[in-house]
Amino acid sequence: MSAVSNTIFNNYLTAYGAPKLSKYDTHKKSELRGTYNSIVKANKDAPWFLPINDQDTKFGAIGLKESARNLRSSLAEVGGLEEDGSFNKKHASSTDPDIITVDYIGDDNSDSVPSFDIEIKQLASPQENLGKFLEDGPTTLPEDNYSFDVNIGDMNYEFQFHISEGESDRNIQERLVRLVNNAGIGLSAALEKEGDTASIRIKSESSGLAPGKDTIFNISDDKTSKSSGAVDYFGLGNVVSYPTNALFGLNGEDRQASSNHFTIGKMYEVTLNALSPEGQPTTISIKADIDSVEDNVNQLIGSFNEFLKAVNSYAGNGIKTRVLDNELNGITNFYREQLNALGINIEASGELSIDSEKFRDVAEESEDIGATFSTLKDFSNSMIRKSNQVALDPMQYVNRKIVAYKNPGHNFSSPYTSSAYSGMMFNYSC
Repeated sequence: MSAVSNTIFNNYLTAYGAPKLSKYDTHKKSELRGTYNSIVKANKDAPWFLPINDQDTKFGAIGLKESARNLRSSLAEVGGLEEDGSFNKKHASSTDPDIITVDYIGDDNSDSVPSFDIEIKQLASPQENLGKFLEDGPTTLPEDNYSFDVNIGDMNYEFQFHISEGESDRNIQERLVRLVNNAGIGLSAALEKEGDTASIRIKSESSGLAPGKDTIFNISDDKTSKSSGAVDYFGLGNVVSYPTNALFGLNGEDRQASSNHFTIGKMYEVTLNALSPEGQPTTISIKADIDSVEDNVNQLIGSFNEFLKAVNSYAGNGIKTRVLDNELNGITNFYREQLNALGINIEASGELSIDSEKFRDVAEESEDIGATFSTLKDFSNSMIRKSNQVALDPMQYVNRKIVAYKNPGHNFSSPYTSSAYSGMMFNYSC
């Protein structure tokens, strides 16, 4: 059973990858209970359908659910879940995004957020090992079971493999690359070719140095359980690039970090991209209110358009995209007049666009931004409700044949009965 579950999970990740998580992907027990109750109710009232065997349709249903979840998370990031109103989220700016990119993660109700000058003197870097370059010929290592040890921090891992008589060095190198990559221990390996020769390059996924250390990982077979000699033969322990910490000045004070991605004062999430020109620090600060509002609205528009594109991408895969398209058009048309007054237009394709000049004029003339942009709050709430509905039951947009309707008024919950949700893998709250 475990092997089957792993196969299903790996297939799911292959098709959809691991989406970016946010704080809005965590849920209270009451929210999870509400989702479960909604699923039970939907199953209770649903008619009986013929099973769906088409693989594209199954992927389309799950993809539709994931797209709806992404829309909800994006709307939540601009305050769509807050009762006090949305689009008041603060945004950070960098005077040189090529040097430093930054996001604001602090309290949006904070009256005063300081700015910082950052001068990057050195970027954090990972460790790299590069083995010996060997030709693609029979190995000179004798046939045997071999192993080597990898030490990362406080953890030790042993890798075991077998070398057959007459096996080529290239074949062994390729197997070792797969062995390291499949281990999932924070190392990545690749076969680097140079003419007719090839070498194994092993790189750490993390960067920086722990106190008292000069490497992130070490490879040896001095005290391994199987035969030794492979580490020296392939040069797996040869360090060609030692890890470094990021060195930078923060408002003139020298600082260092083990990663190029870190936070400052629980206010800014910073990513260092390149070295600063000497004596020219980059300033990170909070954008003006009108700029933040425009960024939030642009995120709303972009999220809606991405969802619309995702919906249409499933056309022809057994998904009733026209039905969902019409529902989305119904929402945008309901707010068309109010949106146009704010400089937000509905294109012929159904997508939204913004007239930035008109939008800023409306914002600058407004005495109460919250009241002026209440339409956007209402529109955002409508889209959140629609995304919740799609994420809860994407099967309602699948072309299915009804076998029989349940007896009206005499239905009952049957959580142990197979339903559309059984086997549909939900890795989030619904």
